[in-house]
Amino acid sequence: MKNSQYHVIGIMSGTSLDGVDIVYVQLNVREGKWSFELQKGQTISYSTQWRNKLKEAITLNKEALDQLDEEYTVYLASVITAFIQENALETIDFVCSHGHTILHRPDLGYTVQIGNLPILADLIQQKVVCDFRVQDVLLGGQGAPLVPIGDRLLFSDYTACLNLGGFANVSYENHLHYRIAFDLCPVNVLLNEQANKLGLLYDPEGTKAKEGHVCYPLLEALNALDYYAKTPPKSLGVEFVSSSIHPILALYPVSPTDYLATLVEHIAMQIAKGIDLPTGAKIVVTGGGAFNTFLLSRIGHYATNYQFEVPNTALVNYKEALIFALLGVLKVRDEVNTLASVTGASYDHSSGVIYDIYDPVW
Repeated sequence: MKNSQYHVIGIMSGTSLDGVDIVYVQLNVREGKWSFELQKGQTISYSTQWRNKLKEAITLNKEALDQLDEEYTVYLASVITAFIQENALETIDFVCSHGHTILHRPDLGYTVQIGNLPILADLIQQKVVCDFRVQDVLLGGQGAPLVPIGDRLLFSDYTACLNLGGFANVSYENHLHYRIAFDLCPVNVLLNEQANKLGLLYDPEGTKAKEGHVCYPLLEALNALDYYAKTPPKSLGVEFVSSSIHPILALYPVSPTDYLATLVEHIAMQIAKGIDLPTGAKIVVTGGGAFNTFLLSRIGHYATNYQFEVPNTALVNYKEALIFALLGVLKVRDEVNTLASVTGASYDHSSGVIYDIYDPVW
């Protein structure tokens, strides 16, 4: 018999390299309806050393990447253990971890998230559900986005869910009641790079971007990228930034503030262009970019026919970690947690790997 209530830990590390988001959540299901109580949440910021390691990981050979995978798994274990101890958590059904994406090339048939090794369960002495993307890619999907199943089950009061993290992605039900979701464009993965040049980890509220001037030839070149003309399902990774965005930025050397202003305009335009919903649609906005008031104002400038709503701070910060907790619960229940209509896989499926202590189960 399946449980109607679960106490689980959800963990997410995004491409913007802000840190590890970790939540303790109660998930309830009654007559097929899901609800949640987000009881504890914390972001453990990456040290400069870890931020540099993860940023440079895309250049590593297999042997070095395997070594990093082991180191990161041990690091995640220390983060999880500290979170459990500091919050005196006693009731934990299992831990659900996304890991950290290093390589994402579904077009070539692979995606790599480190931190998902079996030893994690032994180190934290908890059952672990993890590695949610690989199976979907093997089934012909993009392996992303995975959050839309949570959008459907936990946030159905909204017409759509917009996440502004390392990349922007949107999720909504189409007229045939299929969930549609895809990556729109890079966001914080680009903005934080320019903020770093100014000695900042990020640009609080978009203050520096607001001071800058838009470079219109650069804006035009960015908007002309082939990705934006593709139809979903589609997804982005840091490879897109390295291969497609950085070479264009190099052609238009401007100040960091002007880069920020131009990138904000580009992001706002692509988000407005990429969302196709009825007038008056209510859209919940989460992710670190939801705190960038200048970016939100520019999105609103181009998308005047929608209602954008930023929820409470905890939900803005931890929505993705919350939903990965749900993905883990659905996997344990052997229920669909990955939608083919979103990823392009051959069918809906229950993705992920379950590690019991000393006993890995696929």
